[in-house]
Amino acid sequence: MRPDPSALAALVAVLVAAALLAGCASAGPASVPDQASYTTGLWPARPRVQLSFDVAPDLHSVTGRESVVFTPDARTCELVFRAWPNNPTISATGGSLVVTDAAVAGRPVTPQVIAAGAPGGAPGTMIRLPLPSCLAAGQSTEANMGFRLTLGADADERVGYSAKTHTAWFGSGFPLLAWIRGQGWVRDPAVPMNGETAASEDFMLSALSVTAPSDLRVQGTGTAAGDSPGPAPGTTTHRFTAPAVRDVTVGVGHYDVLTRDIGGVQLHLATPTSGTKASPAEWADQIQQAVTGLTKIFGPFPYPDFWVTITPGQSDGTEFPAALQMSDSKNADLQALIAHEVSHQWFYSLVGNNQAEDPWLDEALATFGEANVGGDASDYQFTDTPSRVVGLMGRPMSYWASNGGFGRYTEAVYNQGAAVLLEARRRVGADKFDAALRGYIVGNAHRVATPNDFARAFADQPQVLDLLRQAGALTGHP
Repeated sequence: MRPDPSALAALVAVLVAAALLAGCASAGPASVPDQASYTTGLWPARPRVQLSFDVAPDLHSVTGRESVVFTPDARTCELVFRAWPNNPTISATGGSLVVTDAAVAGRPVTPQVIAAGAPGGAPGTMIRLPLPSCLAAGQSTEANMGFRLTLGADADERVGYSAKTHTAWFGSGFPLLAWIRGQGWVRDPAVPMNGETAASEDFMLSALSVTAPSDLRVQGTGTAAGDSPGPAPGTTTHRFTAPAVRDVTVGVGHYDVLTRDIGGVQLHLATPTSGTKASPAEWADQIQQAVTGLTKIFGPFPYPDFWVTITPGQSDGTEFPAALQMSDSKNADLQALIAHEVSHQWFYSLVGNNQAEDPWLDEALATFGEANVGGDASDYQFTDTPSRVVGLMGRPMSYWASNGGFGRYTEAVYNQGAAVLLEARRRVGADKFDAALRGYIVGNAHRVATPNDFARAFADQPQVLDLLRQAGALTGHP
């Protein structure tokens, strides 16, 4: 989001990152990892998810089903899912997610719904499914749930619909399994402030099915796997798959879809047929420019397909793996907005983080990418950081919810974060800094990273670590 103006596997990942870092440091800026290098962090036992969405003709609601095969890496006696459409900001727009039925290992269970930050009267953001018996590490089970998703009218959020353009968009619109390898369940409460607070492991999206009226276009997540007549007359079911994603978003409605090959990445750009402030070609040109520029710094684009959907209700952008929701913006406003959101394809999408606890690991890095490719780096001066936020870059979302809100959060995490990273890059040199950053990306691809992981990637660059400590990004970390 951009503001307005397993021990062995871990060891392998560290060794790969170190080798890459050494190679990049010696070979200079041309040493960029190839796409295959990202797969070293894939969890072989990652969850397998099947999702189906049946979109109502008026686009106001969605009926869904989910199946999850889960194999934990530690003992657990329950399953925990998060219902992010019930957080305070989405609830305020009329969005909600209600689980209608659930089963574990083929046996019906009663979900335990916990508020966990949801406002009064709204369904909870945490859904616990008790297990018939505890799972040992490496032991699998399957959970199934039915749910109903309600979309808010013209919502400036990741879940909403527009009657005017007859379009709908819903990201994180399903119960999201909240397990992290080596840590367990993520139970951070939602906060009454804009901004992402999710955390999840990559899962295999075995099947995503979206059924909608046949006259509507559908944007999914992953790679399109064909369509077929839907279960009701006049409907079509669209299918998608993905080997590893953390979340899913869908767009449905009266859209025109422009496709373009960007260096082997297939762009699918959906714009409302009623028109947009910038033309589809202008959008595609700016997206191409961002993808091309960012790959020179971060490495290959992580996904073969990239789904970008213009969502009329939103005022900025929201990131998802291999997909973006974007506001309807004028051409003059696109460059920085797009560069920021495209940067999120590496940070949170490919390299995950606990967005509630360590939001700088995605937002500061995305703003860093924005400054280098889509904006003016001089806008983020290390010496211009307001004293009221100096040293607070590493604070969690819960802190900002009660200490200045989104505006102060933007100053401390987005702006201070970008300024610190840009200054660090200036001091050690772009080639050395970028090589270490690519090492961090490869070493933590398809994982949930922590500030410790970022510090290890820059262990031989004390100037970088000193700046991060001064900013408070490594508080409690070496």
